[in-house]
Amino acid sequence: MSEVQVRTAARLDLVNISDRLATAVAESGVRDGLVCVSIPHSTAALIVNEDEDGLRQDILRLAEKTIEPLRRLAPFAHDRIDDNAAAHLTSIFFQPAITLPIAAGRPVLGTWQSLFLLELDGPRTRTVRFTVVGQ
Repeated sequence: MSEVQVRTAARLDLVNISDRLATAVAESGVRDGLVCVSIPHSTAALIVNEDEDGLRQDILRLAEKTIEPLRRLAPFAHDRIDDNAAAHLTSIFFQPAITLPIAAGRPVLGTWQSLFLLELDGPRTRTVRFTVVGQ
C-alpha cells in the first residue's frame, strides 16, 4: 500500500489523480492484478470519468446541485459539530473507493477515462491510498 496527499483548492473541487495512480502501480512492481484506490474521508469521493473541461464543470455542477438542496433542509444534527452535514450527505451518492485492473504494469482505464478526487468540503489536504495486489 502507498499513499499520497492531494491538496484541493476550493469547497467543491475536482482533481485529476491519474498520474498518481500510474506512479503507485509502477512503483509496486505488479504487472497484472488489481489496484484499490481509496480515501479515508467522508466528505470527498473518487470518480472515473473523462477529463474534458465541460464535463468537469458538469460534475462540479452536479455536486453543487446535490449539496444546495440539502443545505436548505438544515439544520442537521451533525452541523452542531462542524457545519458540513450537507457535504457528508452528498458523499453518499459517490464512492470512497474504486478498484481497477492492472495489465502490463499499468492501470487499465478506457481511452477517455481518468481518475478524479471529488472534494465536497474543501479546501483541504486529502489522503489517497493505493492498495496494489497481483504478480
